[in-house]
Amino acid sequence: MTHGSFLNHLLAGVGGVAAAALAFAAVLIAKSARDFSQTGPKLAEEISRHYKRYTVFAVARLAFWAFVLLFLMGSVGLVAYACMVQLGVLAFSPAGTVLAATSGIVALTGLQFARHLLYLPASIIASLHYLPSRLYPLWRFLSPSRLRALQSALLGAFLLLVLAAAVNMLSDRDWLSFLALSGLVPASAALLAWAAQPRELQPKESRPRGHEGKPNIIMIGSDTLRADRLGCAGYPRSLTPVLDGLATKGTQFTQCYVPCARTAPSLISLLTGSWPHTHGIRDNFVGDDETTLPVPALPAILAECGYQTAAVGDWAATDMGKFNLGFQTLDIPEDQWNIKYLIRQGPKDLRLFLSLFTHNRFGKRFLPELYYLAGVPLTSKVGRDARAMISRLASDGQPFFLNVFMATTHPPFGSEHPYYTLFSDPDYRGESKFVMARLTDPFEIIRRQGDSKKEFDLDQILNLYDGCVRNFDDEVARILQHIRTTGLDDNTIVVVYSDHGMEFFEHETWGQGNSVVGDFSPKVPLIIFDPRRESGRRVDDIVRSVDVAPTLLDLAGVPKPPHLDGVSLAPYLGDASAALGLPAFAETGIWLAELPGMTKDHLRYPDLIELLEVKDKRSGTLSIKREYQPAIIAAKDRMIRSGRWKLVYQPLSQGHRLMLFDLETDPECKRDVASQRPEIAGELWQVLRAWITSAGPAADRRPDRNGTTD
Repeated sequence: MTHGSFLNHLLAGVGGVAAAALAFAAVLIAKSARDFSQTGPKLAEEISRHYKRYTVFAVARLAFWAFVLLFLMGSVGLVAYACMVQLGVLAFSPAGTVLAATSGIVALTGLQFARHLLYLPASIIASLHYLPSRLYPLWRFLSPSRLRALQSALLGAFLLLVLAAAVNMLSDRDWLSFLALSGLVPASAALLAWAAQPRELQPKESRPRGHEGKPNIIMIGSDTLRADRLGCAGYPRSLTPVLDGLATKGTQFTQCYVPCARTAPSLISLLTGSWPHTHGIRDNFVGDDETTLPVPALPAILAECGYQTAAVGDWAATDMGKFNLGFQTLDIPEDQWNIKYLIRQGPKDLRLFLSLFTHNRFGKRFLPELYYLAGVPLTSKVGRDARAMISRLASDGQPFFLNVFMATTHPPFGSEHPYYTLFSDPDYRGESKFVMARLTDPFEIIRRQGDSKKEFDLDQILNLYDGCVRNFDDEVARILQHIRTTGLDDNTIVVVYSDHGMEFFEHETWGQGNSVVGDFSPKVPLIIFDPRRESGRRVDDIVRSVDVAPTLLDLAGVPKPPHLDGVSLAPYLGDASAALGLPAFAETGIWLAELPGMTKDHLRYPDLIELLEVKDKRSGTLSIKREYQPAIIAAKDRMIRSGRWKLVYQPLSQGHRLMLFDLETDPECKRDVASQRPEIAGELWQVLRAWITSAGPAADRRPDRNGTTD
């Protein structure tokens, strides 16, 4: 045998690998072109035309990375083929190199597909052209033990082949080939080790000095977490043992309301302690020129007082970086309401292939649009990054504020294995086995807002949602354990929260921010644990998310700025019998589609696609056209909750409607008692109307049904 033959065969086979990779990439591109699909809205023709070249660039970029991955997988097949040639099992031929590369591509892609289908099926469904039920026979065959056995068999066979070839090279004194193989295997292993998720380091105890009595603050939130899903709130399924335990050690607020049940206005209100009409963010679609807030936020205030401030999150947390909140360190994606960002995610076929290989360090660095793809859960990854951030912040010797926000409980309710199976009927055969069907990007969620209950397998969706809640609870457990292990538990305030809840057709609609009639959307869980305070308090009084920032400033001993609309809840942490007598207010967000049950005389405006524009074509940020903003604000439903009573205001084309609900006897707000208790309705209306008036031009000055004005 000629010395260096393995190396020669390897070099000679590169062309075959490239040919196979190009062929597979061409098939992906051709299918993507035939079945072209793009995340995001179909905007006006002139906007679409403007981004045609950018779309070509985005597809070419994805095609390049697809080729790179295909080439690397094909190279694995080539190495195995060259080893077999070295051993005399096969004869070398150009066609053989193409076949070997193809085998490597098919085997490794198939293995990754099977892994994702079992452990993270939402990543496949998010980019699948076909009905999920087509995958059920394969899914039923899969199990962790079978996947481990398959992986071990493939890896073992490959390593045995490499070892046998290496021994053969040594016996033939083929030193050049031996050196090539000896260098190639560890280099490949190093590349895989870098690209894969970083290994979680064991935490070291770290008790930073020089705090001057200031506590660390860690906020942990899950998007769309309903208040009633906590066991300590009476939910019959045991979904939240960790949160329940935290509530027994801290203070649980059972009646906490957000002022607008949409992510951006809710988070901004939470972190600024101010109403949406104070900070100016009334919904998620905010232009670049509106992201500078007129009031300081909690992270900025704490930073001025010596705190380190950081935020960690997935695609639900983009608003933490979009607005000037004062976070010094961010581990979150770009703004997702951006047409260029959505275009870069590419058509489904390319996206599906690449998504199999991008839930790792490689994807986060080079293809973040796919790593942070909306609808794909990153709960374990966010938890790992949060724990790493805690260790990093604790090592610097300063008090820190960390906000961890994840999309664990957000539609379409995908979760990692085994959570999506925990409560689901094993015999379920519908299309929502892994996620809520036909919600594979944010704008499919928008398009389906008007669908009625009969369009959904609601029992299965609720089971998926409960699995997501349990997933969040388990991740909180790991973060809390990390806090204890690092020795920070005696001086770290922990806050568990959400930006809004979720309606599951309790009032004819699903989603969040569409209605203020029921409590399922504007009411959120809130637990505050301060290890320096007495434990085990349950507060059933009305509180608001705008009260969280002043509370944390109070607990940290930091002076509160004058702009705050909220008040400190610290009295409740020291005395559960405290009574602040706070009223809660809330408004609806933009209706994403015509909602079931909306009365014909309710104020209306065009649908979302007509409302949207891209003011700055260079940035690509989606925002609401200015000419529609007054109409949107005027058409918002509002509510006030005070004690047992809730008053709901709905603007009509002529006047308005007021509805009164007694939540002690009617917690689901099914019976309007305004006509029976006009004095209560009148008192609450005066307070609510003052809040509406303070919001600007949204005060109702139209004639009522009797032709008079209020």
